[in-house]
Amino acid sequence: MSNGFEAEKSKASAWFRTLRDQIVAAFEALEDRQPSDAPAGRFEVTETKRASETGEDAGGGLMSVMRGGRVFEKVGVNVSTVYGELGQAAQKSMAARGVPGMDQDPRFWASGISLVAHMQNPHAPAVHMNTRMFWTPHAWWFGGGSDLNPCIEYDDDTEHFHAVQKEHLDPHGADLYLQLKKWADEYFYIPHRNRARGVGGIFMDDRCTGDWEADFALTQDIGRAFLPAYLPLVDRRREMAWGEAEKDIQLIHRGLYAEYNLVYDRGTKFGLATGHDANAVLMSLPPLAKWA
Repeated sequence: MSNGFEAEKSKASAWFRTLRDQIVAAFEALEDRQPSDAPAGRFEVTETKRASETGEDAGGGLMSVMRGGRVFEKVGVNVSTVYGELGQAAQKSMAARGVPGMDQDPRFWASGISLVAHMQNPHAPAVHMNTRMFWTPHAWWFGGGSDLNPCIEYDDDTEHFHAVQKEHLDPHGADLYLQLKKWADEYFYIPHRNRARGVGGIFMDDRCTGDWEADFALTQDIGRAFLPAYLPLVDRRREMAWGEAEKDIQLIHRGLYAEYNLVYDRGTKFGLATGHDANAVLMSLPPLAKWA
């Protein structure tokens, strides 16, 4: 797809892969530090492909999933770069969001990283992070963020997570953190439960100021904030004692997570609607959950 934006797309997709590699290495190192006679968890890596109605190359990526680790009960870190033509439903969805030119040229290109971690210890918080770039012949934009989803909340964990996000966003605008925090609070809300999915974080979508380098730098800093925001919380909680009561709380909270991702999440809907590997799209679902 020749469109005069190849250099920018290459830089973005390479960055998402670099961030993926850093996170995978950090999570496996955390597994190694956890005292246990059980083998340390390791990621299983699978290539994914986007299904194309015409049978042409439509891109794909890497699905990296760890199951049954010492620290992580299930964690997935996916990267993908997909392209082709949007179907009618996706075109209408994009047009409704204000994306120009959908009725003139339905081509698209999208690349990003998506992460969800579900923990063994109920005191250790679950987490979600993604960053992405989207291109059409008439527009481009960035999106993503990260949010914390503890089943047992600790105020100092929440404060740390948000403080690191703010530290990384402040160089891009004094009020940007508050804007993206508000966006996350609204986006990760579960209307039918009248409650938030977790304790929030930051989120943005359709980010296009007209300055690609500036918007890309912001997206990179959202990604760079993830490990320092999250890893100290896991280190703080991963060896705390827990029993059946705490596990029950965790499983019920995971039910909320599953409801949100299946009913409301825009990324889940887009991935399934555009033919991306269903296992990769649904990687975010917890291994076990329950409903009261």
